[in-house]
This record gives sequence, structure tokens and C-alpha cells, in this order.
Amino acid sequence: MHQNKIWCKMKRLITLSIIMFSAFGAYAQDVEGRVTLDEVTVKAAKVVNKADGMIIYPTDVQKRYSNNGYSILEKLSFANLRIDNINHTITAVDNRGEVQLRVDGVVVGKVEMLALDPKDIAKIDYINNPGVRYGDDIAYVINIITRRSESGYTIGTDLTSALTTLQGNGMVYGKWSRGKSEWALSYGMSGYKTKGVKSRQTAEYTLADGSVHIIDRNDVESLRKSIAHEAKLTYNWADSTATVFQTSLSGAFNNAPDNCDVKDITEGTRQYRATSRNADKSCSPVLDIYFFRQFTPRQSIAANAVGTYIYTQTGSFYDEGSPYKYNVDGRTASLLAEVIYENRLKPFTLSMGVNYNYKYIKNSYQGDASSLTNTDNNRLYGFAEIKGTLRQLRYSLGVGASYIHYTQNGHRYNFGTFHPKASLTYNISNNVQLSYTCQMQDKVSRIAMTSDAMIRTNSMEWTVGNPDLKPSHDMEHRLQVSYNNNRLQTFLDGYFKQCFKPNMAHYERTGDNHFVYTQTNQKEIDALNVMAYAGYWLLPEKLQIAANGGLFRCFNFGNDYTHCYTSWFYACSITAYLGNFTLQGYVDNGNRFLEGESKGYNGAYSVVKASYTWRDCQLSLSWANPLDNNYKAYENELLNRNLYKHTIGYSRGNGNQVALSISWRLSRGGRHKAAERRIRMSDTDNGIMK
Repeated sequence: MHQNKIWCKMKRLITLSIIMFSAFGAYAQDVEGRVTLDEVTVKAAKVVNKADGMIIYPTDVQKRYSNNGYSILEKLSFANLRIDNINHTITAVDNRGEVQLRVDGVVVGKVEMLALDPKDIAKIDYINNPGVRYGDDIAYVINIITRRSESGYTIGTDLTSALTTLQGNGMVYGKWSRGKSEWALSYGMSGYKTKGVKSRQTAEYTLADGSVHIIDRNDVESLRKSIAHEAKLTYNWADSTATVFQTSLSGAFNNAPDNCDVKDITEGTRQYRATSRNADKSCSPVLDIYFFRQFTPRQSIAANAVGTYIYTQTGSFYDEGSPYKYNVDGRTASLLAEVIYENRLKPFTLSMGVNYNYKYIKNSYQGDASSLTNTDNNRLYGFAEIKGTLRQLRYSLGVGASYIHYTQNGHRYNFGTFHPKASLTYNISNNVQLSYTCQMQDKVSRIAMTSDAMIRTNSMEWTVGNPDLKPSHDMEHRLQVSYNNNRLQTFLDGYFKQCFKPNMAHYERTGDNHFVYTQTNQKEIDALNVMAYAGYWLLPEKLQIAANGGLFRCFNFGNDYTHCYTSWFYACSITAYLGNFTLQGYVDNGNRFLEGESKGYNGAYSVVKASYTWRDCQLSLSWANPLDNNYKAYENELLNRNLYKHTIGYSRGNGNQVALSISWRLSRGGRHKAAERRIRMSDTDNGIMK
């Protein structure tokens, strides 16, 4: 075990050495274009700090040598975010929540990000402390503001294929603008097939008589396959910046058929094999309508409505101990609507609005798990906010109130909450800022866990929903001091969160030695995150480095347990711009956390990437998790007094992965104008327990 840890550290050092050597070595070869620092005009990305994050203006070089939305974000090195331009994902390394992507205020997915032309980007609004109106469990928001062509067209394609495993994705898109109208059409497809995802688990069950029953579960065979299709048609009408109307119709289809695992089960002196099979298929049409009107130079109103329908079919089979099989037929319909009024008064800017969410879920569990879940969820949220400046002090003061009405199979509750928020930013000097933000909001329970379904996980364990779960109250505090100049961006950040009456894990051992997992409202969860970030242009417009690291401390106070945990994290990156070539490297140590009674680890990640741009085409070659043929994707420990489990998951496909990306974009158009959309909502939760 000790040798394995040493080898893992050596591999990370080797990866960092490759990154540094490649960047500096390639730059040394670029002697012809080298100039001294005294002769260089600094053109680093401009960063403007604000109370809830920052505004970033990417450089022309960063935009010129990026081929999609993920590519430009990857070069900007956001603290606490892992941006994977191979698999086209963005995740929060600190495990605070989800990352929401927007283009001109519109919540977007992979297809829109791949179709985005970085040359059209005006600025990027990065929000690290979003409010409740952005959605539940949203920790970061990245809003990319673009310029729109008055006339012309854009067509293109983006293809990525792993060369070491069966995994790839591709999309085609087109956009046509004429006068005040713009049409956009896109289609994307992705899929994978792998046999290299395996796990091993040891479970210790303390039985009612005090004895300990041990079961080992080790995968010997596995198969994962999936295919997804997504298409979207959008029409936009804009009269300069005074009036904007946009409507879009999109559809998504996902199919993951017959995924299976074969496990060796050791249960005392008994040994046998068990097989699990899972299938999942879903389709979802979405209609989105948006309207914005600038009444006067100071007053405006924006409205948005989104209707979503999700149809899902899932099936599950597992024969550990005895065969257990069930199917779920699910239907979900939702309506999300929001209206915001803004008035830029002389002393401050006033914003106020109302948000309404309605969701209906009907999930029918059939087979060994038999349940019919009918859920109606209504949420009404009103808010008001003022923003202003008093000399060197910028302030934002807001207040909101929400009302939640929930019914399910005879269970019901009415829940009201109050949401104050205050943000203060003081300019100590032209380069140094001090900011503080605090807010309170309610966190709604995950819909699947509020059902009354009961599902067997294995021969000893069951998962049971709790329709009586209530939303929790969260209080967040953030203190940050930052320093920025033309070449250096750095900050020190402290974040503390208190969750009162949160949904926490509860395990119960029955008289016949079944172990039941559910969630209940319990005492409190606290989290402390302290981190530092620095990004520096070693050679302006040529060589950029960035690094961040810090401490994460969590406290879990359940009704019958207390668990605390401390972890350390780091990430660093380097990017070299060498004419038409771009070299990049990134490495982090993953993230470790403890929530409820589950201690988890999401695997470390490293990548070396080289890209070449020629006219309208870009070719990229990447090497992810080098020298690691059996990549450790995750590790979990369950710390319950009656049930201890240790699980490690491996993914050969994600280790030593070499991928090739090809993108092509052809644009012809006239002058541009800004077209920022103020609000947007989406819904993808089908409410099915798994």
C-alpha cells in the first residue's frame, strides 16, 4: 500500500515535469518571435472583481486559439473548477454543488457550448456566490456574454474521439442572421462502450445479536454503454438592445441499454457469483419562450417561461442472495416562469421579480418494488434587490420570500422561508479589494428521496424514500481579499456554510437484520473552506500559469452521530501560446469530503494537451491521466455504527486516455452587437429513485 502511494505521487510529479518541460521547451524553440519584457505591451486578461464574483475579459490570443466554449474556459483557469475539454464537462472540485453554464443569460448544455465561437465573446461573468433564483444546489454560475451578427451565417462541426477506448461525441450546427432575425439549429450525439469500470467493496454488518457479518463484492466483468442525441431549434428577434424575443424547441433522447456487472461474492464461507443489470431510456422535449423590453434608458422588464416533459423507462435486476427485479415507468411535467423588473435610479439600481415553479411527477414502480408516486410541487418566490456605490464601497442588499406547497399520496406540507442577502466590496486601492457576502436560503429535498418507494440495494440493504422530508435552511458567509494587475490575479478566500435541519443519512437495522437507508431532517451540517488562488502571465500573451489550493473542513451533527473531517486540495495549470500551436497542462488531487455518514473521494485528474489552429480548423491531441492504466475514479467509506462499507471504483477507460479532437467553423457576417439575456431556467430532474 505504501509503495502504491509513492508511485501515485511519482506519477503526478512526472506529469508536472512533462507539462513544464513541454511548455518551456516549445517556447525555447520560438526564438524568432521572442522579445524582452520591457518591449512587450501587456495584454493579459482583464479581471474586474465584484461582490459575488468577477467579470473576465479574455485576451484576443485566448479567443483566437480556442475552438469552443469549454476550450476558452479551460484557458482561463477558474479556481475550484475542473474544466474537461475532452469529455466536455465542468465540475466543482470543492464539492459545494453544481456548475451552471449560461450564454447571454441562457442556461446551456454541451451542444451550445461546442457551437459557441470564442471570437464572439465580449466578457464572462463568473458568479461564485449565486442566489436562490439560479436554482437549487448551484454553487457557481458562468455567464458568457457574446456579440451577435446583424447579418451572415455560421456553420461548423466539433468531433472528439478517444483513441484508447470506445468513447466519442460530435455535433453539427448552423446559425443564420438577417436584419433583426436569427435562426439557429444544432444536433449533437455522444456515446461510449467500456468494459473497464469495476469496483471492489467490503461491507461489515453488525447484526442484532452483536455478531459481525462480512460480505466482499468484487467485480470480475462489467459493461457500460450509452448513446445520447440532442437537437435544438432557436429563433431570436432583436430590435437593437431595446426589445428581444426568443423561442426555442429542443429535444433530448438518452439510451443506456443492458449495462451489467458480474461480481464475486464472498459471504463467510460461502462463495458465489451475482449479476446486476440496469437499463435506462428517456426522452425530453422542452419549449422555451423569452421576452425582454427596455422601456426607457433606465427601466426594463424581462420574462421567461419554460415547459418541460420527461418520459423515462428504467429497469433493474440483481440476484445477490435471491433475484430482485423492478421497472419504473416515469412521467414528469413542469412549468417554470419568471418576471424581473429593473430600474436604474440615480443612487442605486432596483431589481424586483417573481418566480413560479410547478412540477408534476407520476412514477410507477412495478415488480419486486411496487409503488405509485404522484407528486405535485408548487413554489412561489418573490425578491427585491438594490445595488449601488458609496465612494470606495459597492453594496448589494436583497431580500426574498418563498412559499412551497407539496403533496404526495396523502402527504403534504406548506413551507415558507425568508431569504436575506448582503454583499459589500471595498476598494482599498486600485488593485486591492475586500469583499464580504452573506445570504440565507432554503434547500429543497431531492425529489427522488421524497417518494414513498422502497428498493432493495443488495441482499442486506434497502433504500426507502421519506415523503415527510422538509427543506433545510442554509446560511452562507464569504470573505475575500483580492489583488489584480495587468499580469497577476490573486485572492485569498474564506467560505463558511451552516445547514440547519438538513436532509441527512439515516440507517436503521430491522429485527430481521435488514439495513434500511433513508434521509431525515437532522441537526446541522457545517462546512469551512479556506483557499488561495494565483494566476500569472510569466510572458505576456505567451506563457500563463495558475494555481490554487486550500483546506476543507466539514462537521456533520446527526441525531445519533457526529462526524468531522479535514482535507487538503490543490490544482495547477500552465498554458503556452506558440503561434498556431497551444500547449496546456493541468493537474489536481481530486476532492475529499464527508457528508452525513459517507466519506468520499473523487479521483485526481491530470491532462497534457497540444492543439494546432489553421484558418477555420483546429486539431487537438490530449493525454489524460498519463501513466495510470487503472485509474482510481472514486473511493467511499460508510461510517455507520452498525454498517461499515469501503468501496473503491476503477475506470481503465479514463486512465492513460488519448483523445483526438477536430473542429471546423466557417463564419461570414457583418458588425456585431451585444445581446445579453437576463434570465433563464431549466428542469432535468425525473424524480426516480435509484
